[in-house]
Amino acid sequence: MAYSKANKKRRKLIREGRINPEINRSPFSRLNLRTRKTKNKKDQMYRTKHKNRYSHNSENDSFFIFT
Repeated sequence: MAYSKANKKRRKLIREGRINPEINRSPFSRLNLRTRKTKNKKDQMYRTKHKNRYSHNSENDSFFIFT
């Protein structure tokens, strides 16, 4: 693969004996700062929100409307 223009400039600076600009970068640029959390009760409830959680196997599934 070809090098990018920025990478070519960095390589040229290093070749000429100048300072490497990668050294000036923050040490936090290489870290993965995403936070990971475990699922709480609310997240678990939203996962099963639209699923049929209630069993429909009971024998008395009928109802009575009095008018």
